[in-house]
Parts: sequence; structure tokens; C-alpha cells
Amino acid sequence: MTAEVIRAGLLTTVQDRGRFGLQHFGVPASGAMDAYALQIANRLVGNADAAAALEITITGPVLKFAADTLIALSGGDLEPMVDDKPVPMNRPVWIAHGRRLAFGRCNAGCRTYLAFAGGIDVAPVLGSRSTYVRAALGGVDGRALKAGDRIVAVSNEIAYCAALRNSAAFLRDGFAAPRWSVQVQFERLMLRPQRIRFVAGRHWELLAPGVREQFTSGTFRVGASSDRMGYRLEGVRLESGECGDIASEAVAFGTIQLPPDGNPIVLMADRQTIGGYPRIGEVASADLPLLAQLKPGDTLRFECITLADAQRLVHAQAVALKQIEASIETSLNA
Repeated sequence: MTAEVIRAGLLTTVQDRGRFGLQHFGVPASGAMDAYALQIANRLVGNADAAAALEITITGPVLKFAADTLIALSGGDLEPMVDDKPVPMNRPVWIAHGRRLAFGRCNAGCRTYLAFAGGIDVAPVLGSRSTYVRAALGGVDGRALKAGDRIVAVSNEIAYCAALRNSAAFLRDGFAAPRWSVQVQFERLMLRPQRIRFVAGRHWELLAPGVREQFTSGTFRVGASSDRMGYRLEGVRLESGECGDIASEAVAFGTIQLPPDGNPIVLMADRQTIGGYPRIGEVASADLPLLAQLKPGDTLRFECITLADAQRLVHAQAVALKQIEASIETSLNA
């Protein structure tokens, strides 16, 4: 199966779960910004968790399908359409050959994950198909998609697809989807300011009490220079106080750093492997998908929680995802 890129969109890249086990060599993990949405999209088309999909950011591409293709869309709602007809998200969708998938405005969030049945067929680089643009690793020639590229996916049809392909909707509209879908709370993606929970970092206690209060009570804005490497926050300038110069240490997805200018930085999927700024917090893993769906100009506030609370949140999220996966499997095999 192939799909031709007619228009690339703002930033459309191939991503999977990431490139792990190499950070001690200075190789960033990369991978999907919203791994939760990626996993749901993959499961909806019967893929394994490790399958590669497209991460579509803010302004989506236009894709023309060269064959009937099973896809799924999850994550932010960027108004997907086939020939100007709205395409449902969070369910499997059969698209007919010759049809074009396009995107409109950001209705909720800013990143959509487009999974193809079987996964995207690109060569793994250092154990991952994820694109790391800064070093030209993975994906399609280590870069974002451009017009003229062809997305090749491995065929992986599911039994009920024949019924969808022969349905009236497929013949009339050029695509078809089952009636069931995964329930996703889009309203949480639209909350502004977004609430992001974090655990106090290694240097949190070195901040003056008033500065800690500023951080948890103030409203921040995602700066225009933010990208997959890190979100630069604006709105509240913090004094680093006694933190001073520190030795460079390992950092993670969600590490909150405080540089000398007082504007916090939250490290994201393409983060560097070590950093020398004070680490004042670590975003709770369960809230990383919410953080990943914020775009420049969006606002957020931070809430400090305990490590035990963060562990309970990520456990609950994992349980919910398992329940979603079980319901998808039941529906696919019904």
C-alpha cells in the first residue's frame, strides 16, 4: 500500500515509541510526543505498539491513497476530511484508492497520529523508525515529509474490513468506519490553562519559597520558539536563587529546567541527553500526553504532587489503556 504526499503540512514525521538504550552515547530517544495517542491509533488497526505512524502537527498534510487502505486517527482533532467529508477519529477507517485525506483547523490539541494497518515501512535506524530531524536519523531520510514522498505500509487486513469495503458508505463517500469508537475526552485537551502535574525535582528545594509559590500559582504560555526538543515557557520569570551553577546531569522527557533568564523550559521527546540548568521538576508521566498537545500560545499551570501520586496516576492510565486495548480487540474480532 502506498499514499502519495500531495502537501506535507507544517511538520509531519514518522514516529514510533522511540530510540532507547543509546542516551549514554548522546543519542536522544525521540519518538512520539503523545505516546498514548500513538498506541491507541496502532491498536485500532491491529498493529503492535512498536509500529511506526505519522505524527501530524498543527497543519496537516494532504495524502492521496493508491490502494484501499485501513487507517486510524487518534490524538488531537485536526479536522480530518476525505474529499471534504469529515472522517471519524478513534476508530478504524477504510479509505478507497484514489481518495485524498486532508486536514483543517486545530479543534482540540495540536498533534494527530495517523496509523496504517501493518505500520509504515521505513528502515529502522539504531533500533527505531522515529525521525530525529536535527541529526537526520530515521523516518524518511531523517526529515519531515515533503510533497512527492510516498508512504509505504505493510498490508495487514482484518476480517471485518471486507464488510466495510462493501458498505454503502464506502461506495458513496470513499471511506467507511464501524459504529463503535474509543472514547476520548477531547474536552480535557481543550482546557485552558491546561493543568500539568509535576513532582518536585532535584533542585526544587533550592528555590526560595516565594519562587516555588510563583511557579505553582502562575500561568505560563508556551513560547513561539518551542519545538519537539523543548517547550520554552513565558509569563512568569523565576529567580534561580541558590541553584547557581550545577554539574550537567541526565534529563528526561518532562524535565523542567530553570535557565538564568528565569523562563522555565520543559524538555520534550527530542530532548538532549544531559543538561546543566537546575532541574526544578519532572512532569508526571500521565500528563505528558496533555503537555504534548499544547501548541505555541497555549497556556498552562503547574500542580505539585508527590511521587506516590504520580505513580498512581501512571498506573491508572496504564490500566485504562489496557481496557481500551481489550475493547478494541473484542470489537475487531466481533
